[in-house]
Amino acid sequence: MPYELPFRQIHLDFHTSEAIDGIGADFDPQTFADTLARAHVNSINIFALGHHGWIYFDSKRFPEAVHPHLDTELLPQQIEACHARGIKAPLYVSVQTNEMLAQRHPEWRVVTADGRLYGPAPYEDGFWHLLCLNTPYVDHLKAFVDEVLETLPVDGFWFDIVDARDCSCRYCKEGMLAKGLEPSRTEDRMQYATQVLHTFVRDMTDFVHARSPEALIFYNAGHVGPRHRPMLDAFTHLELESLPSGGWGYLHFPITARYTRTLGMDFLGMTGKFHTSWGDFHSFKNPAALEFECFHMLALTAKVCVGDQLHPRGVLDPATYELIGDVYASVKAKEPWCAGAEPVAEIGVLTPEEFASGAHRAEIDFRPIMGAVRMLQEGKHQFDVIDSKSDFNHYRVLVLPDRVPVEGALAQKLQAFVDAGGALIATFASGMNAAETTFALDELGVSLAGEGPRDPQGDLVRGKEYPSHNYAEYLLPRESLREGLPATEHVMYIRGMLVKAQPDVEVLADTVAPYFDRTYKHFCSHRQAPSSGRVSHPATVQKGRVIYFSHPLFTQYQTKAPLWCKTLFLNALRRLLPEPVVEVGAPSATIAALNQQPYEGRLVLHLLHYVPERRGDAFDVIEDVFSLYDIPVSIRVAETVKAVTLVPQGEAVDFQMEGERVTFTVPRITGHQMVEVT
Repeated sequence: MPYELPFRQIHLDFHTSEAIDGIGADFDPQTFADTLARAHVNSINIFALGHHGWIYFDSKRFPEAVHPHLDTELLPQQIEACHARGIKAPLYVSVQTNEMLAQRHPEWRVVTADGRLYGPAPYEDGFWHLLCLNTPYVDHLKAFVDEVLETLPVDGFWFDIVDARDCSCRYCKEGMLAKGLEPSRTEDRMQYATQVLHTFVRDMTDFVHARSPEALIFYNAGHVGPRHRPMLDAFTHLELESLPSGGWGYLHFPITARYTRTLGMDFLGMTGKFHTSWGDFHSFKNPAALEFECFHMLALTAKVCVGDQLHPRGVLDPATYELIGDVYASVKAKEPWCAGAEPVAEIGVLTPEEFASGAHRAEIDFRPIMGAVRMLQEGKHQFDVIDSKSDFNHYRVLVLPDRVPVEGALAQKLQAFVDAGGALIATFASGMNAAETTFALDELGVSLAGEGPRDPQGDLVRGKEYPSHNYAEYLLPRESLREGLPATEHVMYIRGMLVKAQPDVEVLADTVAPYFDRTYKHFCSHRQAPSSGRVSHPATVQKGRVIYFSHPLFTQYQTKAPLWCKTLFLNALRRLLPEPVVEVGAPSATIAALNQQPYEGRLVLHLLHYVPERRGDAFDVIEDVFSLYDIPVSIRVAETVKAVTLVPQGEAVDFQMEGERVTFTVPRITGHQMVEVT
């Protein structure tokens, strides 16, 4: 990796209104740096330009954009104070959100397809009046970046709010027509928006690196996923903004981290110190929650960043940095077992996100990948989230959750993987063509027997949720898939695919029909009708090393968490992966992540046990930490083990070698415990 990030970073927001005076009036450089150093911070993103459009140094080119109540040259003093303490200080620049420019230059704003200027109405609060990256605004922005590079010592740039925007401004319409695209078509607009985005980030990176070749550069859009792969050459590293209490939830980070770590770049996770999200002044995250979020980053091979917001008068809150400092002291102690760590993964989960890449993140159905990640984490499996461009040869099993269309090159690649001895699990529409009219992989062992029923609105009911489970059906597992389940029907709240099995496949479970589907014509009790006992068609089949479930197991688990769905999937996985690399006898809330440090010649197992609880209507919290005792662990190893040690405590653990596996007992897990295997 050409760029390596520090482990302990702060992202210091400073979106500060012109209606507040005394900006930086109480700022003291020595106190600022001392506060950071005591909290073990070794990098901090600080503000050159925020969402309100104000600059925090004495700009000669843009004096009208200097905050009108700036009391001191805040930014240069912050940089100097940080550098004096050996703390890196990349600069934050708000790109597509600049309220001052949006008001003064409406011709630079994003225009919606119905002709409106994007953003809040004139009398609504907020500054999300987005600027278009295909207008002369870009020249204005580059002039500002050029002045920053000429004026200040720059460690890097953190460019925020940089995304493909569905825009119908004059410049975009002219550009689309010049490329033979039709501006009235949403898909053409998004295709052009993606081209505009790629052009902007590459041009800006070239612009910065021509003046400062070593500068770190990251472009933030609140999420990292498959859409980043084509433009990775414009990034020096990746950062995963993921505040669990700020709308991202506790599944967003592991999904993005397990994908990002396959891309070959250093990366960090970013949470916040806030109880909710950005701008939540004078609030504090529960210490146990901050511990989990930071230690989870380490476990998934990420560096660590915590978001904060500086008070307008320029003073860091001491209580905030006591909170962060306590966690960062532990991060610092754990770093030797995290530096240069590489994940050990034997399962690859293809993300359906790749196949909705033209859509905005808010329009993508993440439920299949969320359900899959949740099940695999609860099963203590070692896995990555991947896309169709990933190297499948790294994995023993591939999982295609619910809606991964398979055509062309991907079909050939999956065929080659199976032919080479790889195993595959697909659910619902995964493995079908994009139109969901036929199965593209013969290895799934099924063909489509019909489209199934439609609802009164004429929509296909398969894969669709209904409040009263109107079109639910039942799954009856056969003995080969039934471990841990009673020998009876289990409801599938979401109707699956109507399939028939090939003659040479093994049926692992059957679909049992209800007496009828729930409509105004016939209904029973409060929800779905009970089982009729009549087997309708196969629910789960196995052909060689390929297992197919006709139901959207992962979506159903993410929405309602039926234990039988997870049990069915993990039983199927056990048939294909009878000896997983890691086995841990701990509650399902425990996360186990195995990494290797090649240069140190050791494995490091991370065990985390924190339990998020839904105590408020809006989000989950973690407050209490419960210890686990005497946890049995088994790891498949390539060489004879010489020692097993709890780290960073340095306590030796007794172990036994049994063939290719080392087994031992972890005496106690209180939140997070690392185990070194050498």
